[in-house]
Amino acid sequence: MLQFEEELKKLPNKPGVYLMRDAQDTILYVGKAVNLHNRVRSYFRENIGRGPAIDKMVGLVARFEYIVTDSELEALVLENNLIKEHSPKYNTLLKDDKTYPYIKVTLGEDYPRILFSRQMKKDKSRYFGPYSSAGAVKDTIELLNKLFQLRTCNRSLPRDIGLERPCLNYHIKQCLAPCQGYLSKEQYREQVAGALEFLNGSYDKILKDLEQKMLHASENLEFEEAARYRDLYNSVKQVSQKQKITDSDGEDKDVIALYQDESEAVVQVFFVRGGKLIGREHYYMTNVSGKKKPEILGDFVKQFYAGTPFIPRELMLQYEIDEIPLIEKWLSGRRGARTYIKVPKIGYKEKLVELAAQNAKLVLSQDREKLKREEGRTIGAVKEIASLLGIEKADRMEAFDISNISGFANVGSMVVYEKGKPKRSDYRKFKIRTVSGPDDYACMREVLTRRFLHGMEESRELEEKELEQEYGSFTRFPDLLLMDGGRGQVNIALAVLSELGIDIPVCGMVKDDNHRTRGLYYNNVELPIDTHSEGFKLITRIQDEAHRFAIEYHRSLRSKSQVQSSLDEIPGIGPARRKALMRAFRSIEEIRDASVERLAQLPEIPVHAAEQIYGFFHQEE
Repeated sequence: MLQFEEELKKLPNKPGVYLMRDAQDTILYVGKAVNLHNRVRSYFRENIGRGPAIDKMVGLVARFEYIVTDSELEALVLENNLIKEHSPKYNTLLKDDKTYPYIKVTLGEDYPRILFSRQMKKDKSRYFGPYSSAGAVKDTIELLNKLFQLRTCNRSLPRDIGLERPCLNYHIKQCLAPCQGYLSKEQYREQVAGALEFLNGSYDKILKDLEQKMLHASENLEFEEAARYRDLYNSVKQVSQKQKITDSDGEDKDVIALYQDESEAVVQVFFVRGGKLIGREHYYMTNVSGKKKPEILGDFVKQFYAGTPFIPRELMLQYEIDEIPLIEKWLSGRRGARTYIKVPKIGYKEKLVELAAQNAKLVLSQDREKLKREEGRTIGAVKEIASLLGIEKADRMEAFDISNISGFANVGSMVVYEKGKPKRSDYRKFKIRTVSGPDDYACMREVLTRRFLHGMEESRELEEKELEQEYGSFTRFPDLLLMDGGRGQVNIALAVLSELGIDIPVCGMVKDDNHRTRGLYYNNVELPIDTHSEGFKLITRIQDEAHRFAIEYHRSLRSKSQVQSSLDEIPGIGPARRKALMRAFRSIEEIRDASVERLAQLPEIPVHAAEQIYGFFHQEE
């Protein structure tokens, strides 16, 4: 304390935020105080029993600073902002930084749309959510557009009415084409009103209407139309059944509970909107060692609701947390209406909180088991392979494969696995330069030579420039080289490495007559391997991945070549338009099957050019 004596004397008796820094000026801890003088001085008193983590932190403090605020509420907001910005090592931190999806209805537009949104803004739109699943939001929007046939385009209506032909959505009955003036603004708004009723949970009217339309179409022998209404009916029915009533008061509330072990805590949140459970989510809290559950829960509430745009009317918590009146005042200010924090002790609400706590415990135990299984599949499998081959380690493995069809477009692939997981950023493709015709051995020689020469050149450049960081993925050589084949491929690899003066173990992945991996070829011996072991499964995954990567590259080159040659024959289609078509379509068949409207959706393809392309492929029909 002696080193801070003078600075401690200067601390004001005012509310504010303090920051503890180490000798490297890194922020170790951020806290708030009603009285900075009393709170900060308390850290430097001896034997006050703050716990081993805080005692360790205090031992690292080289200096501290503080920011005075006008109120404790301002200090709370500032503390949250600084924690989020700096993620101090000794603060309990909310590990997940998730943003929640909303359904946005753009009521400020003359012809509103239903959109997916990650933000809730203060505009004329109406927002529904937040939802815990982005997939569920997208499915709901898709269903709404099918039901009410609202527009999804960015056209400015009514200004652009009639300027362009209707899009594909109109033809497949997913849009009423207000862009063509096929219905009035009032009629369109009626459709929007129906969508809003649906989002508010009113399904009975929609279900009844769909059932009547389905029966009417069936009676008129319009079976395709009847099937469409049937599918919509079933989709709405499924959505309505998923909405489970959890409370009769119809309020918005979050139910929050946690489970803690020695090193981590998981907080489970149930989202209740309009009295219905719409989803749940869990969050990891770090730096919880030695901290009590109410303290962790309080830190979660402050950090989570500082970042989420939606504040419910009520928070139901597992434990009493500090400063409930202050946090209620802060949340009410953010929400623009009163927010309550409650800790139910009896009855249905207490059971709901307990259910959240049980879910948090389940998440933590399941994640532990999942992590253990994942380690077996990856690190455990790598150790098993290294042990089988008798090498020190196989942390980084590289596998190579060649792909061609009768020698056409020879290509090679290199896939990389580190600690049993694919490292896709280090994958590389090779277009064979020196080999024509189907000669896999010569192709493999070229690929391996180029790979290792490139790595040696990059390493040499680093040494000359006296740089320590990796120049590129080629500079790091593998612990084990895996070849897609037996003796022949292994010998090619060993010859290349010998010529370059590189010593790396080389192993062949041998397949049986049914093209399934059966063992490893190493040091001129085929080693049997337990087909049920994690090591064998990893070898199989690597071999399949190398093959997939090579085939995919070869297919893309072949497809582009075919597309290019066919498009060259179309009058009026120059390089820019050919490139646009090749980028938008995967094959010549897709271009041939595309309608004029689909082709004209490309910015580079005007309508007359789209008609030219369509006519070229359909001139004989």
